[in-house]
Amino acid sequence: MSPKKPKSELKGTGYEIFIGLLSILSIANLVLLYAVRDDNLKQVLEVMNGLLSGIFLIDFTYRLWTAPSRSHYFFRGFGWADLLASLPLPQVKFLRIFRLVRVIRLLRELGGRTVLRGLIAERAGSALLTLLLMGILVLEFGSLAMLRVEQGAPDANITTASDALWYTIVTISTVGYGDQYPVTGLGRVLGSGIIVIGVGIFGTFTGYLANAFLAPRKQSAGGEAPREEEEQPTTAPASDTLDALRALVARPEASLAEVEDLLRAGGGATGV
Repeated sequence: MSPKKPKSELKGTGYEIFIGLLSILSIANLVLLYAVRDDNLKQVLEVMNGLLSGIFLIDFTYRLWTAPSRSHYFFRGFGWADLLASLPLPQVKFLRIFRLVRVIRLLRELGGRTVLRGLIAERAGSALLTLLLMGILVLEFGSLAMLRVEQGAPDANITTASDALWYTIVTISTVGYGDQYPVTGLGRVLGSGIIVIGVGIFGTFTGYLANAFLAPRKQSAGGEAPREEEEQPTTAPASDTLDALRALVARPEASLAEVEDLLRAGGGATGV
């Protein structure tokens, strides 16, 4: 039985970078909420902030559960700030800066070379987190750009925050219901970009899931161990036959018939 891996404050290089980038995005969204005057654009930002709050709440639970000392993480490691910043309350969202500061501190302690080696060693998990980050970025900024371009056009059908988010989700997932679509030239260019990125994201994600679920089955179906178990019983009879043959040949009075009988009996025992 392999020894249990000790708990660590660092949860993986790729994961820490992922959380750090989401923290930067959430802080940028707080600034955009005060800078944007359009109510529909603000609704998109609020929906994305709600999504990020859910991710940060999962991150807090994961860190608390795997912390070497839960009390140290919560009180001295600013876990309380992580919890408050994960709540959907605009008054405490500025506390997300503590999460970003922690990520930067942990990565600085590791050093650039260690971070690079960690990303290479965990390239499968890092690729999955990169896909999730790309999906979040495309969902937010694709919806904002599409709504900004389309909502004032004649005969436009993407005029609200829900229209823009729905169109982006359906397009990223490559479903394409066709109930929402851009009518302007710039909107169609943006839609084409979302389609291309969505195909790449879901194609890579599907390949990752296929490898994760099918690779262990291929290893177990290889049958290396069973072949060794089948061959092991034949080793002892073959060795006994060889020893008996040497003893028989060493006898001066041994006849050819005795040698043939021994070889015949040894071949039957070993399956030759």
